[in-house]
Amino acid sequence: MNRRWGLGGMSVCALAALVCVGISSARAGSLEDLMLHKGQMSIDEWVELKAEEEKREAKVFEESRGVGDTPVKAKWYDKISIRGYAQVRFNRLGNPNGNLINDQGDKSIGDNNGFFLRRARFIVSGEVHDRLFVYIQPDFASTVGGTGHAAQLRDWYADMFLTANKEWRIRAGQSKVPYGFENLQSSQNRLALDRNDALNSAVKDERDFGFFLYYAPTHIRERFRRLVDSGLKGSGDYGMLGVGVYNGQTANQSERNDDKHMIVRAAYPFEFSNGQIFEVGASAYRGMFNVSKAAVVPLGGGAAVTPRGNNNILDQRVAAYFVLYPQPFGIQAEYTVGQGPELSADRRSINQSDLYGGYVQAMYNYKCTTYCLNVLPFVRYQEYYGGKKHEANAPRNVVRELELGIEYQFNKAVELVGMYTFTQRTSAVATGPNPYQDHYGNLIRFQLQWNY
Repeated sequence: MNRRWGLGGMSVCALAALVCVGISSARAGSLEDLMLHKGQMSIDEWVELKAEEEKREAKVFEESRGVGDTPVKAKWYDKISIRGYAQVRFNRLGNPNGNLINDQGDKSIGDNNGFFLRRARFIVSGEVHDRLFVYIQPDFASTVGGTGHAAQLRDWYADMFLTANKEWRIRAGQSKVPYGFENLQSSQNRLALDRNDALNSAVKDERDFGFFLYYAPTHIRERFRRLVDSGLKGSGDYGMLGVGVYNGQTANQSERNDDKHMIVRAAYPFEFSNGQIFEVGASAYRGMFNVSKAAVVPLGGGAAVTPRGNNNILDQRVAAYFVLYPQPFGIQAEYTVGQGPELSADRRSINQSDLYGGYVQAMYNYKCTTYCLNVLPFVRYQEYYGGKKHEANAPRNVVRELELGIEYQFNKAVELVGMYTFTQRTSAVATGPNPYQDHYGNLIRFQLQWNY
């Protein structure tokens, strides 16, 4: 016959288990403790549950350490992040002079347009190794060969860290060319619906294939990251210093000469004792750009001719910017000067000519307490005088534009932008009796964006 020895019917085994297991793993206020205290569970049942919990915790600990001296390899999907955003637009023209269009920006501007999917981005990224970060971003709202909603590559690059603290890195692949500020700022964060013409005329779609060396101290990298994560409309981490070499024909275009573009950029975000951040930067590049040509009617009329001259023309520019981040008032400005391809005044040749332009933008960051996250009203004026090298024949463009807008952030996932634009810009159309005419008009514009 089995006989129990102990206190109040408690078995010796249960008492030993209580001392060795229960006391060491008991959590104050746990459900098991409460049931034991109220007499809804026997001490033997309590000890058994605690022992099982101890086994589970030991297994998790051993798995985290690995077997012996071999650590457990993290699964690949634990290192990968998937996110994205989409933008739907609607533009309404008011009293335009001619068919106002913007081929380099929003292709839904103009007559006979309705709702338009401006961007549909899907981003896969992750630090797959201590010394390697990968980033892939296609866009499913591109227009290719007249077909809309086509998938097209935007980014596909790798950051290879040269030091353990990740302050030095080489970026290889198709990525943004580090020229200016707004070109580097994600469309997901930018206030104005389109990038300014002056800086964007340097690098259409902002990207190219090449190699870029970036350096920034750890605390500066953290500051760049915070300017984006906090909603202050930062441009991201493109280093405090950067140099690079790239093809020069822009994203998704084959190189068309043996010359490579060289670029250098410097930027620094000063942070003051009151938390205000003021960023300044400058950049410059140089390279031979291959211009595409098309038949055009010469000035004064006559038969259409193809402009003469070499297709490879030197393109060199410098740019400077400053940003006082909206805390709550902010101001942002950029300006560029240089020389690049431009169709002659008589439209018979393409030459190297001067170019200049920029913008200034004022904004206010109002923090909501109910029904929204932030409200950011803004006003921007931009102008550009010079050739548009990405268009056939690199015609001279004159752009003057005033924009009044407001961004309403319902939450971190949904935001709505409304804008009223007064614009004057040169048409990109090369054919017809009066090509490259200046058009002007007013635009009422809306954009709904959701982030995921």
